[in-house]
Amino acid sequence: RLDIDLLNSFWHDRPGLPENLIFVHEARFEPESVSEKLARVRAAMKELGADHHLVSSLDDIAWITNLRCNDVPFNPLFISYLLIDAERATLFVNPAKLTDACHKVLSEAKIDVAEYRSVVDAVGKLSGSLLVDPDRTAVYTLGKLPAGVRVIENINPSTLFKACKPEAEIEHTKNAMVRDGVALCGFFAELEQKLAAGETVTELDIDTMLIDHRSRQADYISLSFDTIAGFNENAALPHYAATPEYHSTIKGQGILLIDSGAHYLDGTTDITRVIPIGKPTAEQKRDYTLVLKAHIALAEAIFPENLSGQILDAICRAPLWKEQCDYGHGTGHGVGYFLNVHQGPQKIAYNTSGL
Repeated sequence: RLDIDLLNSFWHDRPGLPENLIFVHEARFEPESVSEKLARVRAAMKELGADHHLVSSLDDIAWITNLRCNDVPFNPLFISYLLIDAERATLFVNPAKLTDACHKVLSEAKIDVAEYRSVVDAVGKLSGSLLVDPDRTAVYTLGKLPAGVRVIENINPSTLFKACKPEAEIEHTKNAMVRDGVALCGFFAELEQKLAAGETVTELDIDTMLIDHRSRQADYISLSFDTIAGFNENAALPHYAATPEYHSTIKGQGILLIDSGAHYLDGTTDITRVIPIGKPTAEQKRDYTLVLKAHIALAEAIFPENLSGQILDAICRAPLWKEQCDYGHGTGHGVGYFLNVHQGPQKIAYNTSGL
């Protein structure tokens, strides 16, 4: 049965849906209106022969509507569905979360508002054909879909559209990167001062210090993911997370890896830096240099159009593989525009199916 929520049978203290207010991503940061984005999506729907399109992925909905929220930790998204047809669209969301400014933006784009949970019944009244992304649509949502409706499975058109940023978004992101860089410089200066003064600094302290410096920058919203700060052997663990029970103090000799980022109204950042603490070992210098050579190889690569990220990753890692070394995670990924810090479908990694 598709109408049973299995989680409720054992998750007895399950929290309710978030009630955070949704806000409009300011027009000065959005080079494309909601109506223009919907026109592009509808053109793609027509090309695929779809009368309707159900969007379940929250980052796609936020991008299409130019709205943001904080319903998901580290992601400026809101719990919702979006159903689009040739003339109008419906946003299924808790109406109490929408401000007057949100209603104005939606009304101008001919987007109606309906209760979040009514999406299943709305899908049950469809006819013709429906476009869905099978990787981003729950079976439950389609539980009442009439048998006569032709389902077209394809990637959400908006996923591809937002992956190709216009020049205005790129310029905004560069500005955000500059301010993020200023924050990092302030952080590194403070870190050097603390260590020189003999103060105790742990991996856990790095996150607090970074938030302090980033929050001083204009248009700062939040971190874009949990800060990863690893000293020496911890730096070699992909997506390492220090905890109060297990963390290292930054002292003695070695290297400190910091992988961190932030959301600003004009862009999202994801920055990885490795700095020496005292005098690194010869082995650490060798490994750092090999990774640097790998990234230089990728930066200098000239390659045919439409080459996959898997092949590009092999070009990148060649200097490492030559020395029988590797790192256990991807080389690069798409970053959203005040959206998810990991944004596909593009990805540079040899063990992925990304583009």
